[in-house]
Amino acid sequence: MPEPTTADVDALVGPATPHFAYQLRARVRELVMGLDASHPVRRYAEEKMELLDRLGHASSKAEEGGREPRSRLGWDELPSSAPADAPLPRR
Repeated sequence: MPEPTTADVDALVGPATPHFAYQLRARVRELVMGLDASHPVRRYAEEKMELLDRLGHASSKAEEGGREPRSRLGWDELPSSAPADAPLPRR
């Protein structure tokens, strides 16, 4: 297999949802496992693995756009409104 690239990492992480965050994290880890810890693609992948870990405790990546106001109709009925940059606390 050719050496992994940041595009390979992005291809795995891009469509991530909370439901599959940990499966994708495992695939990213396997993709870069053979790279040296100082390799730029390995460091990039580790950042993305941290995002996937946070996403596993969230309801959305919510990387773009503004946040929905809590006053929005139906907000109280959402099971979780936690984005990946502010995930629910771990138990």
